[in-house]
Formats: sequence, C-alpha cells, structure tokens
Amino acid sequence: MTDLQELYQSVILDHNRKPRNFGELAGANRQADGKNPLCGDEVHVSLVVENDIIADVKFTGHGCAISKASASLMTAAVKGKTRAEAEALFTRFHALVLGQDADGGKDLGQLVVFSGVSRFPVRVKCASLSWHTLKAALDSESVIAPVSTE
Repeated sequence: MTDLQELYQSVILDHNRKPRNFGELAGANRQADGKNPLCGDEVHVSLVVENDIIADVKFTGHGCAISKASASLMTAAVKGKTRAEAEALFTRFHALVLGQDADGGKDLGQLVVFSGVSRFPVRVKCASLSWHTLKAALDSESVIAPVSTE
C-alpha cells in the first residue's frame, strides 16, 4: 500500500470512529432518510437551510466505515454552502466515486480520500448514500423524504 493510500485509509477510519456532525439536529427544516438495502447502511440527514444556505447539517445512522466516513466528510464539506454549491459538490463527488472525475478529485479537499472507491463498484453506493440523502433533504420541505440506492 502506498503512503497516499495509507493516508486515505486513516482519514476514512478516523471519520468512521469519530464522525463529525453526528447526532440529532434541533430545528432542522429539511431532512431525509436513506437506505442501502444491499448492505444495510442507513442514514438520516437533517439540515437547517436559511436564505438558500446550509447553516447547519447533521446525520445519524449506521453502516460500514465508508458510508459513515462519507457522511461525516460530506457534512463538513457542505456546511455554509449554498444549495447550488452543495449540489455541484454532489455532482463532483459522484463523478469521483464512479471514476469519472477528470482531475481525480484534486480540488475536492479531504473528499479525495474516496477516489479509490471506483475500483470497488459495490462500495460506490456506500460512499454515495449520504450524498443522495442530502440531495433528497435539500429537495424536501421538512418532511422525511425516503431514498434508496437500489
């Protein structure tokens, strides 16, 4: 394993063990639930959106290390962003985990740790579950919008 791969693995394991923005979000005005029935990963994403800006975001749920780390890194990446910026980030992240990002995620900050996921197609859904759930939450009006990655 290269030093870079080891670094990526350590970041994923750290966010799995100590997820950022994990817990219930009081006052959320957007939320959605996501589930990957193939592996059992489940996530609930809650947002406070004010003036089209994601003022706060948290998640709860359970799943594999990739799923939990992705949700943790996602919340850190989108907090303070506009809806359009968050949706653009979703598009870039999704291209990254599918192996379709021309830059290999170099300008995605810590999200680049998921660049190797494309080599494991079954893990793409693990990495993207929270992102699809974020998108559903952004599209919701304070109701729980179910998401499935089937």
